Amino acid sequence: MSGTDLSRVAPPQGDAEPGPVVVLVHPQLAENVGSAARAMLNCGLTRLRLVAPRESRTSERAFAAASGADMVLEAAQVFATLEEAIADCNRVYATSARPREMVKRVVTPRRAAAELRQAAAAGERVALVFGPERTGLVNDHIALADTILSVPLNPGFSSLNLAQAVLLVCHEWFQAGDDTPEVELPYQGNRPATREELINFFDRLEAGLEEGGFFQATDMRPHMVRSIRNAFERAGLSEQEIRTLHGVVFALRKAPPAPGRPRRRDGQAAG
Repeated sequence: MSGTDLSRVAPPQGDAEPGPVVVLVHPQLAENVGSAARAMLNCGLTRLRLVAPRESRTSERAFAAASGADMVLEAAQVFATLEEAIADCNRVYATSARPREMVKRVVTPRRAAAELRQAAAAGERVALVFGPERTGLVNDHIALADTILSVPLNPGFSSLNLAQAVLLVCHEWFQAGDDTPEVELPYQGNRPATREELINFFDRLEAGLEEGGFFQATDMRPHMVRSIRNAFERAGLSEQEIRTLHGVVFALRKAPPAPGRPRRRDGQAAG
């Protein structure tokens, strides 16, 4: 999906940024680092740390894969070891898809996101650590973490590329603090129609249908009127749409009858 508006991107906030630090351990390809940076900025995160990357984070391939998330790559820090990269962090989550022979708490991204938000509110710095593309984190890396973060996926095939893993985890963090309504109907500068406007339209529409002979069965008229009104009610019409529909009804009531359709004595087309 496309949705880039760089004018709305806030500059990196450095140490003041409340979100987690994303640490990539021994990333192999510049494209993967760029794609991870893109995934981070999708979720409003900018603090990227690289542990002994094989290729430069500022290569053309990295920037091409970042698709505009240049600020993340440019501000990324490079460290020789994971110990150095997380030295200033209070809490560390190590991502892994495999069971480990160690006693360590394992959480889902959703649970981790809630904990990350709580830790940030308390002034703690949290790191999310991701391993190399081919092997993932090794036990020595995970031993440095407080918690293992594991994404629930198909147990028979839970392999993710680096950017996918970063996006899944960071998106849970983003959602945990996002107040976007689950459903909304934007009116694009207009406003929803009032009940009075809807009722006026219904009266005009039903008068036109009456003239056209639509309600041929008198006993069915109330049911048909309710069905028509409910259909328009479900549409969530705007004030502009109501005015347009008034014009439609007006035009239809003026329209000549279809060829071969007789007129009533009052000059209207017969039903």
